[in-house]
Amino acid sequence: MARKEKTEYIIQAVSHALDLLEQFHDEVDELGVTELSKRLKLHKNNVFRLLATLESRGYIEQNRVTENYRLGLKTLELGQTFIRQMGLLRQSRPVLEELVRQCNETSYVAILKDFHIIYLDVVETDLTVRVVPRVGSRLPACCTAAGKVQIAYMTDEELEQYLPTKELKRYTPFTVTDRDLLKAQLKVIAEQGYALDNEELDIGVRCAGAPIRDYTRRIIGAVSVSGPSMRFSDERMEQELIPLVKRAAEEISGKLGYHK
Repeated sequence: MARKEKTEYIIQAVSHALDLLEQFHDEVDELGVTELSKRLKLHKNNVFRLLATLESRGYIEQNRVTENYRLGLKTLELGQTFIRQMGLLRQSRPVLEELVRQCNETSYVAILKDFHIIYLDVVETDLTVRVVPRVGSRLPACCTAAGKVQIAYMTDEELEQYLPTKELKRYTPFTVTDRDLLKAQLKVIAEQGYALDNEELDIGVRCAGAPIRDYTRRIIGAVSVSGPSMRFSDERMEQELIPLVKRAAEEISGKLGYHK
């Protein structure tokens, strides 16, 4: 008997429910039935049945004031379970703590998802002036150190899939918006093994990042250290922060079975 493709086993109702949950992202915190119906291209009755089912299990809750819907606590519980179970997070936490002890600057571990980076964990500096932690946030890969150091090792075909044909979005006067210039920058990053963010996403913030590899030599994340540009001088970056970040990434990679 011929083996069925996995797509033949997909349950449409479950797929619709997941599509609904995925509408709540970035700045979208609440949505009504009408808006969800338009987004999902489903009849309002079908959307309401999906919402009722998800609400009964705690994945969706209704704001009794606005009557709109938002994610429920069950989604947070699942996310936290995922993070706890990730070997990357377990192995990286003590290394991040040691990195902060050495340089006293906020340090992160991040993964790449759909050409955005998601910070999984952070250890903060105890200095008064610091960068606001962004754990769980989705940030553009092309103008963050943790993002650039991961996409730098993509093939040209993979980059073409993600990079828009027109100019990239500008976040600050220092954001690289030219595709060819970014590609040239990524080649240098791949050669040197680290990336910098020189106020490309936020004015006054500089970062350094290095890639994390697993036992298959695949890049699965990045370590980055960030702080106010007044403390991140070129000299300090070169002499202290970049070597520390590279060493931290190598240590985590080693814990995950990577060997040069």
